[in-house]
Amino acid sequence: MTTGTDIPPLASLEYIPYLDTSGQLPEQFQGKVGVYVIFDRDKVLQFAGYSRDVDLSLKQHLVRQPQNCYWLKVQTIDRPSRTILENIREAWIAENGSIAAGNAAEEAKWTQPIDAKVAMTPDEQTRYAASDELMQSKLLKNVARRVEGQILAQLEARGVQMQIRFNPKLKEKGLLDLK
Repeated sequence: MTTGTDIPPLASLEYIPYLDTSGQLPEQFQGKVGVYVIFDRDKVLQFAGYSRDVDLSLKQHLVRQPQNCYWLKVQTIDRPSRTILENIREAWIAENGSIAAGNAAEEAKWTQPIDAKVAMTPDEQTRYAASDELMQSKLLKNVARRVEGQILAQLEARGVQMQIRFNPKLKEKGLLDLK
């Protein structure tokens, strides 16, 4: 844990498996404020972020980008300070030598709810365009459920054992985000 003035070099931190042997996130980050970087299977940096609850953020990223979440490095801090968190994140991005796709062109895939509407079939798009608001909502909810099933299957294939629950109200808008 850092007090804020010392920024540990990213290279000095140990890689932590994203999922432990029982398919859970590392529990030491529950409710912790900190900066984290996420790496793919080959330990290539994919995203650098910070959060008031590192555990919750890691869960969101796993759901949004399961194919890119294999390793992480985390630095927790004692007191929440956006300036300190941003300084550590920026130092680590600079140390990496390049900006990860998750902090550039693909940032929305890491930080925004999953848009299930992009998975609509041509038939669903036609029915959506010809429907009233109530039917559109039902159609979007069904598309979101289908995408949710695909995500849950991916997570199960990765060995994830934790409870994943999506916000039911967002499904009516064709969006998936954890509750």
